[in-house]
Amino acid sequence: MLLTLTAVLFAIIGVVLTGGGGWLLSLGGSPYYLITGLAFLVTAYLLLRRSSAALWLYALVILGSLGWAVWEVGFDWWQLGPRGGIIVLLGLWLMLPAIRRPLGIASPTGIRYPASALPLAVASIVAIAVAGYSMTQDPHDLAGELPTNVVNATPALGGNVPAGEWHQYGRTPFGQRYSPLDQINTENVNTLKVAWQYQTGDVKLPDDVGETTYQVTPLKIGDTLYMCTPHNWAIALDAATGKEKWKYDSNSGMNPDRQHQTCRGVTYYADPAATAGTTCATRVYLPTSDARLIALDAETGDVCTSFADNGVLRLEQGMPYNPAGYYYSTSPPVITDEKIIIGGAVNDNYSIHSQSGVIRAFDVKTGALIWNWDSGNPDVTTPLPEGQVYTVNSPNSWSVFSYDDALGLVYIPLGNQVPDQLGMGRSVHVEKYSSSIVALDIKTGAVRWVRQTVHHDLWDMDVPAQPALIDITKDGATIPALVGPTKQGDIYVLDRRNGDPIIGIKEIPAPTGAIPEDFTAPTQPISDLTFSPPPLTEKNMWGISMFDQLKCRIDFLSLKYEGRYTPPSLQGTLVYPGNFGTFNWGSVAVDPERQVMFGMPTYLAFTSRLVPRDQIPPKGQDEKGSEQGLNRNEGAPYGVFMGPFLGPLGIPCQAPPWGYVAGADLASGKIAYKHKNGTVYDMTPLPLPFKVGVPGIGGPIITKGGVAFLGAAVDDYIRAYDVTTGRQLWEGRLPAGGQATPMTYTVGEKQYVLIVAGGHGSVGTKPGDYVIAYTLP
Repeated sequence: MLLTLTAVLFAIIGVVLTGGGGWLLSLGGSPYYLITGLAFLVTAYLLLRRSSAALWLYALVILGSLGWAVWEVGFDWWQLGPRGGIIVLLGLWLMLPAIRRPLGIASPTGIRYPASALPLAVASIVAIAVAGYSMTQDPHDLAGELPTNVVNATPALGGNVPAGEWHQYGRTPFGQRYSPLDQINTENVNTLKVAWQYQTGDVKLPDDVGETTYQVTPLKIGDTLYMCTPHNWAIALDAATGKEKWKYDSNSGMNPDRQHQTCRGVTYYADPAATAGTTCATRVYLPTSDARLIALDAETGDVCTSFADNGVLRLEQGMPYNPAGYYYSTSPPVITDEKIIIGGAVNDNYSIHSQSGVIRAFDVKTGALIWNWDSGNPDVTTPLPEGQVYTVNSPNSWSVFSYDDALGLVYIPLGNQVPDQLGMGRSVHVEKYSSSIVALDIKTGAVRWVRQTVHHDLWDMDVPAQPALIDITKDGATIPALVGPTKQGDIYVLDRRNGDPIIGIKEIPAPTGAIPEDFTAPTQPISDLTFSPPPLTEKNMWGISMFDQLKCRIDFLSLKYEGRYTPPSLQGTLVYPGNFGTFNWGSVAVDPERQVMFGMPTYLAFTSRLVPRDQIPPKGQDEKGSEQGLNRNEGAPYGVFMGPFLGPLGIPCQAPPWGYVAGADLASGKIAYKHKNGTVYDMTPLPLPFKVGVPGIGGPIITKGGVAFLGAAVDDYIRAYDVTTGRQLWEGRLPAGGQATPMTYTVGEKQYVLIVAGGHGSVGTKPGDYVIAYTLP
């Protein structure tokens, strides 16, 4: 009976592999699955015939599968396992005496001798030995060290920020995410303990949109921390104890049409003309998800009624369209030259009738409009006259700005015109400024230079990250530089005075084949310093087992894919790097003394499939905003169905690693190291601490103590790394996802490291409302 059931199982597996393998072969894929499926069917037949040849044949299946797997992927355990796991386990099953006995021979005296286990034993031992050896290998690891010499002992850090404070999102106007503190260093960071913990009370609600996220990096000024929450509460805490000083609820409400329910930070301002201690002498500016900017007294949390309209500046003014929930600011504005400069997020792929992506500068005290720069009408920056509107659907900037007061420039990372995947009808201005880094004159808003990172963007490759400003020493000269990470993995290192490349940029041929109504750019730029991955191949497809891996191979070959920048299609296109980006809003951290960078490149493929307008169903009443699934593109001839490239079990189809930590020398443009980052501890039903290298979204910081801190990965940890080598030094378990960027500060003589842990809806980490500070014992 057991033998018969085993034969039936082998037959079922054979049918699945033969059918799927034939399909794969018809698409031009590997013949392995078809051959192996036929071998399973013959093995099943031999088992039913009670022939010992079944064991010999299956031993050849094990050895053949092993040879094929090593030929495809080398000694990579995470890729060998799915290819051989089930096959070896079935081989061990066939070695059971209860299976071998019926396959044996009977002696003249009637004694039955089981068939020999030797062929299966030898094959299984070889496979297990190869698996054991592969577990000791890490073919994806790049070991190396960043230079340790101090190139500039007194670098420009941007702004007049005391060493123990954190005044802006990236600590200073330069956005370096670098702290000159060194009390916590590579020698003692492994002793960090929780100093205090605070819960905001702002939790994810049942009616919230999917991407409800905690992305805030608090500010630290004096003895106070200032932060915001996803539903736009502003909170002030005592920096030493975490005790709440005040809380302000903006009552921004709920709207299912918002794609994002988040707040990355607030902006602090000290009025130099005000008497200390007077009302609103110091202020906190809070952006909200219903398109307001609110000025609060930094001491009390009360609204500063002298700003704009009783303390509230409405950002929808001058917009050509204003459907609720389609436009808001998720990132903190910057304040310089008595101006508060702000952009806004426009919902991706909802409608061609979208708000403008205008960047505006308002008087920081009164809220009066000083200048506006609209990428759809870039030459006119004087304040928009009453009764006129900005350009419809011009590229917007939803991320964080940097600025250099000495040069009088503010640096804007720009997105794309929606729909992201449809480029027909874009104006000459949109084609110039879409997906670029733009330098604007702080006084007038006039464009001083532009550097485009994607031509005719059809892939949602917004420039997502705050540029980091750093002075770089090259050939004995000091050059004021800008470091701009991109979703496609390029790191642009530019002269921030004029946008000229410091590290080389070249144009490379790009795939063609856009839909008839559209076109593609013949070439695309790529930086000589790039973390862009090599193109995916069928061999890179993955799964927990050979079955879901086979399905991923079929799906891969069914999609249109010719490498980076394969245009969108009705067939379905593979987008790699995907929409999450190799780098995203977390940016990178730079050390201005050593002139090196530390970042978290992430690799996760996406798919996009254009959907003709007449095939898009009416909008449901209970639909919530999302960038995954069907994007309707109202008014355009096509919608787009998009999301991560996942297998039937909901895990990525591409093989891990999906996430790294990496370091690069900004002077030479050389990558020093890349190490797998993060585990599957919170990705699987069992808490397994396997270090696979998982996706993440968030950003790092660097300290003078030689330590980088990073949460971000989809397991719930904050980690410390040696900046020089990238090796992990410490980790702290978080009560929720740590997708916010950490920060560090001092109170008295004590240094703290702080992270907000509240999860991220798009990557599915655990939601929460925690603010956690760590310090040395």
